[in-house]
Amino acid sequence: MRFIVFFTLISCLCLAGCTNLAKPSAGNLDAASPQLLLESQAIPSKNESSEVSIEDSPIEVDLWQRILKQFRLDIEQDNPRIQAQLNWYKRHQNYLDRVGARGERYLYFIAEQIEARDIPGEIALLPIVESAFDPFAYSHGRASGVWQFIPSTGRIYGLHQNWWYDGRRDIRMATIGALRYLRGLAREFDGDWMLALASYNTGAGRVRSAIRKNKRLGKPTDYWSLDLPRETRAYVPKLIALAKLLKDPEKYGVTFNPIPNEPYFAVVKTNSQMDLSQAAQMAEVDLEEIYKLNPQFNQWATSPDGPHEILVPIENKAIMEDNLANLPMDQRIKWERYRVASGDSLISIANKFHTTPDALRQVNPIRGDLVKVGDMLLIPTAFKQLSRYTYSADNRLDKKQKFARGPKGTKKIRYTVQSGDSFWSLSRKHKVSTRSIARWNGMSPKDPLMPGQDLVIWSKDSDANKNREIIRKVRYRVRSGDSLYRIASRFNVSVGDIKRWNKINGKQYLQPGDKLILYVDVTQSG
Repeated sequence: MRFIVFFTLISCLCLAGCTNLAKPSAGNLDAASPQLLLESQAIPSKNESSEVSIEDSPIEVDLWQRILKQFRLDIEQDNPRIQAQLNWYKRHQNYLDRVGARGERYLYFIAEQIEARDIPGEIALLPIVESAFDPFAYSHGRASGVWQFIPSTGRIYGLHQNWWYDGRRDIRMATIGALRYLRGLAREFDGDWMLALASYNTGAGRVRSAIRKNKRLGKPTDYWSLDLPRETRAYVPKLIALAKLLKDPEKYGVTFNPIPNEPYFAVVKTNSQMDLSQAAQMAEVDLEEIYKLNPQFNQWATSPDGPHEILVPIENKAIMEDNLANLPMDQRIKWERYRVASGDSLISIANKFHTTPDALRQVNPIRGDLVKVGDMLLIPTAFKQLSRYTYSADNRLDKKQKFARGPKGTKKIRYTVQSGDSFWSLSRKHKVSTRSIARWNGMSPKDPLMPGQDLVIWSKDSDANKNREIIRKVRYRVRSGDSLYRIASRFNVSVGDIKRWNKINGKQYLQPGDKLILYVDVTQSG
């Protein structure tokens, strides 16, 4: 069977000064950085030709069918592990509907990148196994994004991570990084994609060790014969089961809702940091849509360090560019002037306005961490109340903590991390697992705990539950010279807690005489 090969690789970045970059061929795509690959690829408009046709066959209308034509793995085999996964999927049509709806935003880009690298089409289904196409998925192993990169591997593939931005959730950068990683693993295992997939899940070192063990025992060294962790033993069967379902849905009594075989998103250059709510207004879409297309942004705005671009639904690209053309550069972020008060520090001011010291240094003549009383600072702030940015990192965490549920026989407590605390020490104290504490707080057990950090713990420890009685509601009147940071330090609570308890947003200032409600551990406060 001959195929139509689509070479339109999505990105509008080449429209701005990238004409001198050589377009990587399929043979050297892995050698280029993800950002270079994005900058060297162009996205067509809906009115432009979007394919190079090897034959004049009709273009697939349904993206699933396009992906199906790229299948190359051996999915016809029969195996109890595959059958177990098939049985689960067949019983959960609503799950297939849900992941299909989530994946609609990203699948066209993924399919094009897979075709450009001559990678088996089944790999387009891997984000379902990894994350159920949830761009905000975060695992107990610190893996993040639809491709579930851990921090260290993400950095190897150019997926930078900081307070503002996490490249592991950037759909374009992470997809390119994941496909480079997978193709490298396939080469390492002589083109065996089953071993490459297992390595993506558990690490190539562990797979090589299992192969050496089987060789010593005179056993076969294919994926199905290796002694691998339980999660990895189910990992490849999940992918093969999904591929079987897509290839013959009627046989298994399931459906895959059609997805248009056309770009979902386009890139709009902002040329500066931009408030995400302002971007939504300029594109005339919901803020939720902006976050789901741009889940890499952790906060209320794009990163001050770039990339200065935003993905929007392709049909909204022109209207956003027109609106941006009439929006002055200095109005893409709201700016406030703040006079440094006694007791202020650069970090306390940054925390107060929900930004970072680095961002303040970029727009103010600040050297190091020193600020002087009376200095006037220019500070980037959010247009809306921070609670409106529902998919920011803080709001996702608040939601997770709010809806977390503990096992029977436990009681919910709020705990402020003290110096020397660890997941292990807290798990022993409260008689719950480290993984449970991490899950309730949207973390991994390997994440560091910082003094002053707030945790939700469902505790089995009776003494810990009794200790809830030492939390007292305190009414505090703001004094001259007070700041949120000073009050938080005095009562050993966090600035975030004070804001939440008193519904304070970044635009409000404390004034002498203001009344605050505090919930204070009387054994810890000064």
